[in-house]
Amino acid sequence: MIESLTTEAIDLLKQLIETQSFSSEEDHTALLIENWFTSHNIPFKRNNHNIWTTNKYFDKSRPTLLLNSHHDTVKPNNGYTKDPFKAIVEDGKLYGLGSNDAGGCLVSLIATFTYFYNKKDLNYNLVIVASAEEESSGPKGLNSMLSIIPKIDVAIVGEPTLMNLAVAEKGLVVFDAKVKGTASHAAHPNNDNSIYNTIAVLNWFKDYKFERKSPVLGDVKMTVTQINAGKQHNAVPAEVDLVIDVRVNDKYSNQEIADILTQKSPCSSITPRSLRLNSSSIPINHDLVKAGIELGRETYGSPTLSDQSVLTCPSLKLGPGDSTRSHTADEFIYLAEIEEGIDLYIKLLEKVL
Repeated sequence: MIESLTTEAIDLLKQLIETQSFSSEEDHTALLIENWFTSHNIPFKRNNHNIWTTNKYFDKSRPTLLLNSHHDTVKPNNGYTKDPFKAIVEDGKLYGLGSNDAGGCLVSLIATFTYFYNKKDLNYNLVIVASAEEESSGPKGLNSMLSIIPKIDVAIVGEPTLMNLAVAEKGLVVFDAKVKGTASHAAHPNNDNSIYNTIAVLNWFKDYKFERKSPVLGDVKMTVTQINAGKQHNAVPAEVDLVIDVRVNDKYSNQEIADILTQKSPCSSITPRSLRLNSSSIPINHDLVKAGIELGRETYGSPTLSDQSVLTCPSLKLGPGDSTRSHTADEFIYLAEIEEGIDLYIKLLEKVL
């Protein structure tokens, strides 16, 4: 059964690659996923472009495990030498947009769910969500499903990790800040030039350290990524606009980071764009993690963001492929990685379910 599911999963991935599914435009890939469940006699539901279902013998008295990955993609960059919408197999590699991020994970999880769908007396219920709008962190993705699907106790989020166990993931808060001064003609004296005032502010952001360090994710990383001021050469602007990117470890909530910067930063004003993309983690002694370690997988902390950020339950990021290939020209995944991914997902869940 595993061999046939693997063959079908690779065929599904090829179809997904050849069907455009930019964020918010996933309607046609959603149909392909619907077709999989229909062909396996698995009832499903669709909300916007999110496809979801539960195992056949769902029991409300048991805890529930979410399997999730996404079927939207970014737009291809200009460096492609191959057709990004053509599933091309060369030297054991399957090329195409979304093959690695996160098509390989998605089809592997769908195959794994299908393997367990009919099994009775599982320790956990299973819910699978093939979600939309992950790449854009849009409003109609996994976040919109959490009030619709059954309550989740723990989750596996399929993103390329080389099938190693990302037991924690940094959150993200983006801040808009202003540094004010006095507007003036450039020819006149001005001891309150907003651009010069910004020098001390930039140094503060460069040097400030958040106290709590995570053993898995390390320090909170704060970076000024944009600066904008002035419109003409002979006028001193009244203010300078800054954008600050903060990658939050699992020792802080996003609200705590916002409170600290509001109180301590030397900006005239600082405002978070959103607080919903929180850090996430799963205890090292959780059964899922212990099972993965028994299977020879390594644990690590991930600096990159995924749909884990919208979950409040413990979650593990795990999937075939390599995150360094994501969003690159001529994106690919090894066919052997998909085969290994399905095999390891099933072995992992057999230890827990």
